[in-house]
Amino acid sequence: MNDELKLIAGTANPELGRKIASYLGVDLCQVEIGRFSDGEIKVRIEDNIRGRDVFIIQPTFAPADNLLELLLLIDACCRASASRITAVIPYYGYARQDRKDQPRVPISAKLVANLITKAGANRVLALELHAAQIQGFFDIQLDNLFAAPVLLEYIQGKKLKNVTIVSPDVGGIKMGRAFAKRLGANLAIVDKRRTTADNSEVMNIIGEVAKSDIVILDDIISTAGTITQAAEVLRKAGARTIIAAATHPVFSGDALEKLEASPIEEVIVTNSIPFRDGKRCSKIVVLDVSPLLGEAIRRIHTGESISILFM
Repeated sequence: MNDELKLIAGTANPELGRKIASYLGVDLCQVEIGRFSDGEIKVRIEDNIRGRDVFIIQPTFAPADNLLELLLLIDACCRASASRITAVIPYYGYARQDRKDQPRVPISAKLVANLITKAGANRVLALELHAAQIQGFFDIQLDNLFAAPVLLEYIQGKKLKNVTIVSPDVGGIKMGRAFAKRLGANLAIVDKRRTTADNSEVMNIIGEVAKSDIVILDDIISTAGTITQAAEVLRKAGARTIIAAATHPVFSGDALEKLEASPIEEVIVTNSIPFRDGKRCSKIVVLDVSPLLGEAIRRIHTGESISILFM
């Protein structure tokens, strides 16, 4: 690996940063990230990055300090004369308000895109954006990877029979159809009504699910309300085995308790967000996306196409 490549990992998911560095065969930059006495974030990059191709690995899940830390790291790299700065964002936070669908609400996904761009990033590498249109919020190049290859490999290894992929909403049909095609499976859709921003009510299942091995597919599990309600309806409709698969394990509120008590037998997620609460839910299986992100970083650095990484 050319020594012009420099990797920086923030404090949001340092273990993922170390795994990506191991995949690439490079060392992470030495970075001092701490706090001033009043609680403000303090950042200092110890290594020389002048003229280097820098990749900053930092998901921006809550709290907002993770986003602010990313912005400060980008600014520090700019002022240290890095030749190119790529923000590697395994989870893009503040993405769920991506349009003005009510009076007097922000478009936070666009605001965050502006902040990252104005801070000085030249490029963004994201994993499974909550909505595809967020790519258009950036005036810099953005590559949106999907965890589908990682999830598919694991699901194929389970050798399920008579598989049906279930999309939890209309927005997930495209990804659900792609999964179904690769697995030779059927496709069903959850008909739901959203009651609040974080809660929804499952109404019906569109499609045949009786005597099927079910994979409920989503990009995020937050409150787990939709997935667990869908699992109950699927079980009543005669589903045989129910598995849930999602890229980002947000798991807010009592999500883990809901999953543990649900008919779902296994919950497959990735390490885009660190998961350290296995005692509350024994069903969680965490897959590693560091080879996917590492290969994308390598290809971006060397100027190779990354289209091979898309499903």
